[in-house]
Amino acid sequence: MSNSIQLLVARILMSLIFIPAGYGKLTSVAGTTGYMASMGVPLPSISVWLVIAVELLGGLAILVGFMTRYAAWALAAFCVASGVLAHYVPGDQMQMTSFMKNLAMAGGFLALAVAGAGSLSVDARRA
Repeated sequence: MSNSIQLLVARILMSLIFIPAGYGKLTSVAGTTGYMASMGVPLPSISVWLVIAVELLGGLAILVGFMTRYAAWALAAFCVASGVLAHYVPGDQMQMTSFMKNLAMAGGFLALAVAGAGSLSVDARRA
């Protein structure tokens, strides 16, 4: 399998979790804001829009390979931050599994930031 196809598959797989999550938050802003407030997220009524933008727009950018390196850096940082804020609960094995999943996804995004989107992407067409 060529590198371009592998990078396309990686982008599809990496975006799969973020696009539906961002869309779900967009369709339930009030509920998401309340959940974020209960977790102690600062300024939840503002933070919710940042989270929606990062998940939905970042996920779509990764999917189509648009500004891939920047989107990958942003999503890597988001994965680490949300992992620490929402899932780092050492006494709860399920939360720690989610925390480790976030770190693994951050690693995937960092690799994508280094490799770029490949030739099957908007970035390649724009170059």
